[in-house]
Amino acid sequence: MSIFHSMNTTASALTAQRLRMDIVSSNMANADTTRAKFVNGEWEPYRRKSVVMQAKEDQFSSYLQTALDTNSRQRAGNGVKVSKIVEDESSFQLVYDRSHPDANEDGYVQMPNVDPLKEMVDLMSATRSYEANVTVFNASKNMLMKALEIGK
Repeated sequence: MSIFHSMNTTASALTAQRLRMDIVSSNMANADTTRAKFVNGEWEPYRRKSVVMQAKEDQFSSYLQTALDTNSRQRAGNGVKVSKIVEDESSFQLVYDRSHPDANEDGYVQMPNVDPLKEMVDLMSATRSYEANVTVFNASKNMLMKALEIGK
């Protein structure tokens, strides 16, 4: 394990949380977009997107080496990665507005399935996670700097 292992792990979390904040921002920006995708000859409203994260996996050789080493302790994680960005398949909201250009024959408009309250909670969660990882990164950096000062 490298002395920079904790910094690399934290950097992966920072990258993932930054992407999560970008996706939430995209959802909020498109909360009123009724023409996002052309499907089967008709426009479909914007669908809410969310980020799916998973642990970074090691190579098989590192698992084999850990299993063969009888004195090894539990290995530290290698961070997180974004495995995919998925669209929310929940139904669109119907809003009555006869004057809207995308209204159907009954006067209803399909609006995106974006709930601003959920998005704000998700954004606050991602922001707090990002801030916590910045704190961890700075603590690791300070410990390495103090270790370099020992030799003075």
